[in-house]
Amino acid sequence: MAEYTLEVTTGSMLQAGTFDNLYVTLIGTERQSERTQLTSFGLDEKTGKVSCKTVIIAICIYLIFIHPWAVIHTATKAFEDLHPRLVDQRKKELVKQKLMYKWDKYAEGLSYILNIDDPKAIPVEISFSFSRAFDAINKNNFALSRSAELELKGLKDSTEHFESFEAMKVVSWFKKAPVSEYVSEHWEDDDFFGYQILNGATPFMIKRCSKLPSNFPVTEEMVKPFLANGVSLTEEMKKGNIFINDYKIMDGLPTRVIDGKPVALTAALCLLYLNPEKKLLPITIQLGQQPSEETPIFLPSDLKSDWLLAKIYVRNADTLYNQVISHLQNTHLLAEVFTMATLRNLPMIHPLHKLLIPHHRYTLHINILARARLYGPGRLFGNTSLGADGVTELMKRGLSEMTYTSLCLPENIAARGLESIPDFYYRDDALRLWSITNSFVKAMVAYYYPSDSEVSADSELQEWINEIFYYGFLGNSDSGIPSSFQTVAELIKFVTMVIFTSSVQHAAVGSAQFDFLGWTPNAPLLLFQAPPTTKGQSSMEAILATLPNKSFVGVVMSNVWQLSRKYSDFVPLGTYPEQRFEEPAALQMIEDFQAELSSLSVAINKRNSELELPYTYLNPKEIENSVTI
Repeated sequence: MAEYTLEVTTGSMLQAGTFDNLYVTLIGTERQSERTQLTSFGLDEKTGKVSCKTVIIAICIYLIFIHPWAVIHTATKAFEDLHPRLVDQRKKELVKQKLMYKWDKYAEGLSYILNIDDPKAIPVEISFSFSRAFDAINKNNFALSRSAELELKGLKDSTEHFESFEAMKVVSWFKKAPVSEYVSEHWEDDDFFGYQILNGATPFMIKRCSKLPSNFPVTEEMVKPFLANGVSLTEEMKKGNIFINDYKIMDGLPTRVIDGKPVALTAALCLLYLNPEKKLLPITIQLGQQPSEETPIFLPSDLKSDWLLAKIYVRNADTLYNQVISHLQNTHLLAEVFTMATLRNLPMIHPLHKLLIPHHRYTLHINILARARLYGPGRLFGNTSLGADGVTELMKRGLSEMTYTSLCLPENIAARGLESIPDFYYRDDALRLWSITNSFVKAMVAYYYPSDSEVSADSELQEWINEIFYYGFLGNSDSGIPSSFQTVAELIKFVTMVIFTSSVQHAAVGSAQFDFLGWTPNAPLLLFQAPPTTKGQSSMEAILATLPNKSFVGVVMSNVWQLSRKYSDFVPLGTYPEQRFEEPAALQMIEDFQAELSSLSVAINKRNSELELPYTYLNPKEIENSVTI
């Protein structure tokens, strides 16, 4: 007989603990122990509270069974379980999870979501911690004070337009964000326009252009003044110096109706030139997909207000794409699919559950709140140029065009021809993070799946990826998303993408929101006037009348400020406060992952110290482990 002392400790967060009575049974090779109570009522009274119990059992423990949870020292896959008690526990856990977390169709043509729409009905297992909820209350109170400030300054309910750009800077917290202030000073500059196409909130639209689209009739004569002396557009395309942003996905979308008239939205085309000074500059803009006399091609040599207005319409399309596709659909909703599939198909003892669950923290809770508060009729997204119907339609188009290649960054960058464009800090940092994450995942997955046969034999894993394929990508085989795994390499790639999407990619689009969207002229979500159909008729007064009114500016600024802030329980990428793995090899892999991230953080800080405008969004210390805001 052997005697063991078991120690149970509550977590470090506020109100950590449980009201449940926990019991333990140790199962050995010869017999099992008596069921022993581990906790008593009140374990949740304070953080870091320790409870110890002595348990006697036959020698050679291989299973610790804590009611109602099962925990063993090593993570196991279903076919590795030999003890009937644990096999039964796995099955019961997944039955319970599938009853608790049910798929629901949000709209035809969109990914499925969790079937809970009331924030008050969120299960405690996936809800914010007490400290996060308390922090959110404080931030809401702060937001209310900002709302009062907006009201005092006449911004809250005013339908008037600003009389000048300077008048837009009346909000006091605006100047407390250095990047936003920089944006307000440089947003009219062509080189900054090009900079933020690479390093702003939407670095996903730009592609190298080797041949002009047939619906973009740019001529050599048009662009000759904006190219280096003696070179032609054709030559520069061959050299790889011409790039394009094509917003054709926006063409024909239903838009919001104001005073009986649909709001204008332009599916713009913008051609950019990487000049000999290595600056990326816009050289032509067409505000629509169908060229005609009423859809002129705007040039930098046009009337200043004409060119600025054309850039504003491009930024309008870019910002809507950022919010609806890059941010909402490609990070929040994808992360929800990944989270649901994990909770429903991988029991807590599964190695991939242990690996992925920290990257699913709070995701379901924040998405339920987003659906309740941000998108839908009468909510923020429903009040943009698109309106609620336009948002839904754009999401459908985005999902139908989404591919596995687009979600895997190295392939994405190569497909867009962006391997060598200079000063592309998003690419540089994101590729390094993909590589570091991939190395970590490769080590972990190879440890638990030493052969391809173990991957194909894991029934829980196959159910996991099948649900992602069906409920996340609607069974679209053209997307390239796998519906099953046959090899270790396939699994490593997919898990890398899941972690990268839920952490790095979300940080790239989410953290930059206030910096680039806070200054409304740079990133308007709503424009009140139709795009110009002729040149030479615009003015700065006309631009101000086109931009959002005071009320909308105040609402957007307040919302993007809240959506860009950190909470006190922020967990950086690679940090795992709850130790789920027991194996020394796995713990060492986590330490190695953290060391690589730390080294990258040092390198990014060094680079940023030499930049006029630092790119900080993908510093590992600034990336949250999961989609939480």
